[in-house]
Amino acid sequence: MKRNVLIFGLISGLIISSMLVYSTAYCYTDGNFEGNMTLGFLAMFIAFTMVFFGIKNYRDKELNGIITFGKAFETGLYIVLFASTMYVVVWLIDFYLFLPDFMDKYAAFVLGKAQADGVSDIEFARKTAEMNNYKEMYKNPLYIILLTYAEVLPIGLLVNLISSLILQKKTNPDNVA
Repeated sequence: MKRNVLIFGLISGLIISSMLVYSTAYCYTDGNFEGNMTLGFLAMFIAFTMVFFGIKNYRDKELNGIITFGKAFETGLYIVLFASTMYVVVWLIDFYLFLPDFMDKYAAFVLGKAQADGVSDIEFARKTAEMNNYKEMYKNPLYIILLTYAEVLPIGLLVNLISSLILQKKTNPDNVA
């Protein structure tokens, strides 16, 4: 199982980390953060398809075609955690070394968009407080780590759950007489 977790976790992590670096750099230099979320979630979903292939590979090559839901979920969970941790580490490196004013730019974009959308003064004040809260949280590396995991883990866990349900097999059809 360790080999599968490393291989498929690494592939998944490389996909989402590469997309993170590319899309963040693009949005950061362009100043437009819209559309990034949709593309980011799509990239995460595509990256986490490696969970399906990792579980299938483990089931077929090491477990003779038989895997319980629990074992499938455990295998997928390790792949998700490996890839998600790569994502978090890459974001920390990117943020601290290359984009230290990212939250300032992002907050300015969000507030500028709110003004352009013509939100009420009360709504604008609420949005300003929200952005200031995020900027304050981003001063603490623990919050950055938790927020970054919160971006990626739910998608990975959902893909893992679906993959585990699809791939579980209690008997090997090749061994049935």
